[in-house]
Amino acid sequence: MKIKQLLAGIMPILDGDARKKQTAKAVLNGPNEHHGVLNIHRHDPNNVGDFYCAPHLYFPELHQKVLDIGDMRKTSAKIRDDWAKAVRTHDLIIGGGGLLNLPHFAQQMALFEALGSRGKKTVLWGPGHNDPAWNTFKTPAQYQIDLSKFGMVGLRDYSAPGTWVPCVSCLHPIFDQKFVPKHEYGVLMGKKSAQNKERQELLRDIPSSHNATDLHEMIQFIGSCETLVTDSYHAMYWALMMQRKVLVVPTTTKFLDFKYPVPITRFDSFKQDLKKAVQYDGLLEECRSINKDFAKKVFDYLSIDPVS
Repeated sequence: MKIKQLLAGIMPILDGDARKKQTAKAVLNGPNEHHGVLNIHRHDPNNVGDFYCAPHLYFPELHQKVLDIGDMRKTSAKIRDDWAKAVRTHDLIIGGGGLLNLPHFAQQMALFEALGSRGKKTVLWGPGHNDPAWNTFKTPAQYQIDLSKFGMVGLRDYSAPGTWVPCVSCLHPIFDQKFVPKHEYGVLMGKKSAQNKERQELLRDIPSSHNATDLHEMIQFIGSCETLVTDSYHAMYWALMMQRKVLVVPTTTKFLDFKYPVPITRFDSFKQDLKKAVQYDGLLEECRSINKDFAKKVFDYLSIDPVS
């Protein structure tokens, strides 16, 4: 038996998976109540994409309670207790972001599936699969949860069954700005990738940024590039909406199931692939229209009065 498993059996507080199980048990053993709507996503201000991918930021009807999906495993018993109570007593809007088929969020998603099967109102709004085994990905996507257990499902994965709902961050007004490119190409890295010393050295003479800055800096950088090379999902998505040419360096399956395919490359050889980069017109308008239509259906399902 692994040391971590042994210690978890003795003192569950030491193991994140054990803490998740305790929290899930607290949710499922309590009463299922309705006290408004709870928005659940990776509420992380240090990851721009995760932070801005949630519907509550764009619809005043949803300016209610927000919960970080990661707090299910916090070492603080009070935080976990508060998390369990909030989930138990609210209708749930889950997403967006790469919450599906990622081991880190598997127990959370299984819990939401169980709640949906018990009759709790649950909405998946813009999450997508995020399996690290990207090189074995096949469409249509297979999911580790039963989507039919949720009340409403809109996924950012185009091959998913049901409604395609791209990330709601398209509604941010920052995308109404126009930017003049000044770099032929640039690289925007995810948080982990940006911390890789070898990669930093490899790209030191190339215009670059990362997704742990802030939204305005990130969008300014994307707008400054004619072609963007990235391993950040939201950098890819935002660049496409800004009509930039794009290449992706996949880290999980999240890059491989967008409606409009983007060619794959590598950081150490992307220059030879620049001619393959793709650009699409009309994507911003399409994504906004889909999210607004989906919102009307969500509000009807959750009995939310639209703000005039």
